[in-house]
Amino acid sequence: MLTHREALTVLAAVRGEKLVLTTMGSVALWPSLSDAPNDFAYMPSSMGQGIALGLGLALAQPERGVIVVTGDGSLLMNLGSLVTLASYPAAIYVILIDNGLYEITGGQPVPGAGRTDFAGLAKAAGIERVYAFDTLQAWSAAAAECLQGPGPVFVRLAVVGERGHKTPTPPRPMHEQIQRLRTYLGVIADDALSTRADSK
Repeated sequence: MLTHREALTVLAAVRGEKLVLTTMGSVALWPSLSDAPNDFAYMPSSMGQGIALGLGLALAQPERGVIVVTGDGSLLMNLGSLVTLASYPAAIYVILIDNGLYEITGGQPVPGAGRTDFAGLAKAAGIERVYAFDTLQAWSAAAAECLQGPGPVFVRLAVVGERGHKTPTPPRPMHEQIQRLRTYLGVIADDALSTRADSK
């Protein structure tokens, strides 16, 4: 199987100008591969919200593509997001890191690890473009194609689980990330929004 870093290294090589939203364990690895204004490290207090944020960005900025890198544990927290993706088509590309572990909260096995067919769940939810890869060679050969064309797209990557990781710290505070992303997207926030962001 792929390692987590190998999976993200391939993604970094083919992401183009798309916004990349990383969550959980990917937050620790992505900054060493890319630290651009269109990168956003999302570490919410509750798991499973990355897809919702990515879909909102894709709907608000339809000319841009949004890649969401999430994990199997996070997706299990919000399986309904797959149905939402299928119901509101947008240029969003979900990369599922399926390592069978809650890797950054103690390495506990994810319920259904090795048995849950996440690609099948995505198809059953109504997402038409669904892919699954379990080797570096296969993912490298198909990654660019997966990230082209209309969304939503769901890509499940079988990744080796690694225990012993700590919860990562985003590369910069959330209010700085928000301001950086707003500037990149050309969004002019009103004073109230800016004040709330700066207070977090």
